[in-house]
Amino acid sequence: QVQLVEFGEGLVQPGGSLRLSCSATGFTLDDRAIGWWRQPPGKERERLACISISEDGRIHYADSAKGRFTISRDSAENTMALQMNNLKPEDTAVYYCTADRLQTKLVLGRGDYWGQGTQVTVSS
Repeated sequence: QVQLVEFGEGLVQPGGSLRLSCSATGFTLDDRAIGWWRQPPGKERERLACISISEDGRIHYADSAKGRFTISRDSAENTMALQMNNLKPEDTAVYYCTADRLQTKLVLGRGDYWGQGTQVTVSS
């Protein structure tokens, strides 16, 4: 079965950290551009970060993620991760991993594969 499965849902206090992971089955992440998006309550989905295919490996972050979030790929485990530090209440959202052969599709939110969504809540 071809799918992305996310892990790491949680409730975190402001200033805390959380790591989300996303495991791929049925295809190889190294052959895909990968990324993380999120959808805050009542708002549209927004792109946070993406990495182009492994041979290129360029990383792009949205302004909201720069300096606090780190995207990574683990080729051996066929997983991707999003390390989030110094979390703020406005980071509360459902987070999604995504993958596609074409980065142009990925950055537009039209990736072929999406995780199921993981709730992250930042609150004291």
